[in-house]
Amino acid sequence: MTDQTQATNDPCYALPEVPSFELRSSTVADGTPFAEAQYSGVFGVPGGRDISPELTWSGFPDDTRSFIVTVFDPDAPTGSGFWHWAVGNIPATTTHLVEDAGSESRELLPAGAVAFPNDAGLARYIGAAPPAGSGVHRYHITVTALDVARLDLDSGASPALLGFTAGPHTIARATLVAYAGE
Repeated sequence: MTDQTQATNDPCYALPEVPSFELRSSTVADGTPFAEAQYSGVFGVPGGRDISPELTWSGFPDDTRSFIVTVFDPDAPTGSGFWHWAVGNIPATTTHLVEDAGSESRELLPAGAVAFPNDAGLARYIGAAPPAGSGVHRYHITVTALDVARLDLDSGASPALLGFTAGPHTIARATLVAYAGE
């Protein structure tokens, strides 16, 4: 993949530049592969358990009123990538999501947070499942800081609509990239 192709295949490539802040995970480090637990059992990956990674963030702007967390695979052979997880209306007082906060029960998400349907149609985290022969996939794990306490979206809204609605309210963004595939 050329540098230009990779740049234009970055989900933040065409977005306005905003300040960054620190995003860490005890589950996966930036630039490293996902563990087996972050692969998809729903899609039949052996050992996959669809467990969302633990995330911790800091250093975001003082005027942050809420956050969005997303996991996106721009390398999925779909023509439009694949959204694995999208959560909005996370209170500004939340700076940590425990591992498996993206479970189907959503009981580990903070009060008021909304899990939106991913590209599998499920309002939860769906793990990595790169099709055989499709190469290495990048999973952009992004926390976006917003200047509003909540976005008024139907809980059935797509991650793309979530991003579109959040655009004018985005004041900072932090991303780490995990890998899966061969």
